[in-house]
Amino acid sequence: MYEGVIQNLIDELGRLPGVGPKGAQRIAFHLLAADSEDVRRLAAALIEVTERVRFCKTCGNVAEAEECRICLDTRRDPSVICVVEEPKDVAAVEKIREFRGRYHVLGGAISPIDGVGPDDLRIRELMARLADGTVTMGLRVTRPASGLPVGGDLEYADEVTLGRAFEGRRLLDV
Repeated sequence: MYEGVIQNLIDELGRLPGVGPKGAQRIAFHLLAADSEDVRRLAAALIEVTERVRFCKTCGNVAEAEECRICLDTRRDPSVICVVEEPKDVAAVEKIREFRGRYHVLGGAISPIDGVGPDDLRIRELMARLADGTVTMGLRVTRPASGLPVGGDLEYADEVTLGRAFEGRRLLDV
């Protein structure tokens, strides 16, 4: 629809999750109208995040060092692990300030339609963490209580609903 660099910008913005063609166009024209210093700060932040952020070697959460701040926090209970799909789920659970254990980020969900199987996720790493003796075997596996839709993203749940679902976890038979 547009030419050259403007269309390239719109196309790149449209590749972002949750940004459709109209949203990409709105963002592109917002950036064109914005103060050039603001745009430079945004560009610098994007470059910096790609250069400095990695995944925690222990849990798979985002980190700026070998391990994330949660894995390095000695006040957290290493014998309790909350298994989540993505790093954004760690942030959602952290917002409710109820969980004092550690996390394990799988890095996605099994989806045969998308060709994602167990070997594509961080399940082996989870099993290794469970086998190291920190988490006591005879473990209890729970799932969030009602209030969260099955398959729903934790990031979209409000803090009250997520807090109640977390407090009322249900024991699963394993």
